Amino acid sequence: MATRYCSPALLNHSIRSYVWGVTYARAHRIAFDDELYYVSALLHDAGLTEPFDSHSLPFEEAGGQLAWVFGVAAGWPEARAARAEHIVVTHMRADVSAADDAESHLLQVATAWDVAGRRPEEFPEPLRKSVLDRYPRLDFATEFLASFEDQAERKPSSTAAQSIGSGGRSRLLAHPLDA
Repeated sequence: MATRYCSPALLNHSIRSYVWGVTYARAHRIAFDDELYYVSALLHDAGLTEPFDSHSLPFEEAGGQLAWVFGVAAGWPEARAARAEHIVVTHMRADVSAADDAESHLLQVATAWDVAGRRPEEFPEPLRKSVLDRYPRLDFATEFLASFEDQAERKPSSTAAQSIGSGGRSRLLAHPLDA
């Protein structure tokens, strides 16, 4: 699904988010459900794509509902599908500890690194090079910024609007992975 609906830059971001999160989990010995995290990472920004962009819901809520549908369609119990929805929604909320919710914590850490450059000390240069060689950023910064600015304009109370309002544009454009 991610391959079909996400642009190459957004798809690579989703895959990088999975890889960064798994790497962080291993370094910090965080136990997590790999399948659940993988699906959530691949679908976490689906609400930014044209087919799944809601006119009223923040992108993470639209994407979370899509993750729920995906899980149920894949034969998951509703409770497991609801976990995927929760992880996707939570990745844009206040920080969650690994002890409280490992998968949400991993997606928060991974996306904060890949989008805004937070916690660079967690991702050493050899790892960065290896991941970017395989999953390059392409035009991710400009594409993602355009999506977030569009979300912020149309949904002024959204987390995307809060991110843009708190300097998200400059963080994204000054990302160390784009240097």
